[in-house]
Amino acid sequence: MFDRIALRYDLLNRLLSLGQDVVWRKKLARHLNQESNQRLLDLATGTADVPLFLFQKSNRIRSAIGMDMARQMLEIGRQKIEDRGLDRRITLISADAMRLPFKDESFDAVTIAFGIRNVLDTGQTLREMHRVLRSGGRALILEFSLPSNPFLRRLYLFYFRYLMPWIGGIVSGNRRAYRYLNQTVETFPYGKEFARFLTETGFKAVRFFPLSFGVATIYRGEKGRTRS
Repeated sequence: MFDRIALRYDLLNRLLSLGQDVVWRKKLARHLNQESNQRLLDLATGTADVPLFLFQKSNRIRSAIGMDMARQMLEIGRQKIEDRGLDRRITLISADAMRLPFKDESFDAVTIAFGIRNVLDTGQTLREMHRVLRSGGRALILEFSLPSNPFLRRLYLFYFRYLMPWIGGIVSGNRRAYRYLNQTVETFPYGKEFARFLTETGFKAVRFFPLSFGVATIYRGEKGRTRS
């Protein structure tokens, strides 16, 4: 499904979010650890917007690996990386987020933007994220959520259920993909419930930060430092 909408994916992200996806990624960058020379893993990287944006907005990333199962999305991402002269610092690979092909404690930061709700086993993916983080490393998850204000929630759901599939279908030629989006957002846990899920899978100091009146949320968790 994602391969079929790959050519219009970036355009639709900007269009359907009214440009807010750029603002949200900028805020995501602010939650990186303050340490320099970090090694980053970005899951569900798509067309590599997150690693590219983090390189642009932060000088703390030394290298990054972006991972996704949609090969057409990765091809577009590779071209974007090459156009920015970052092909020696950002690598994209096709792999499964539930079975990360990396050793324990391989990364300083692990990110996933608008992808955690799409994996088949959320708990397994979070445990894998925790496993490949080094002690003291940080996981950052950017995901859609629902506004707490009843009026805003009704307005938001009307947009998600009716306008977004219509616009997305016209531009991408695949209305089903954008009807799938609202269905996953409405059924996926968010806020305190998802933060509790992070804690249950081993993360420490878990916090969450609603964005744009609760339309999206950044979740932050750390891997506890081991005692010597």
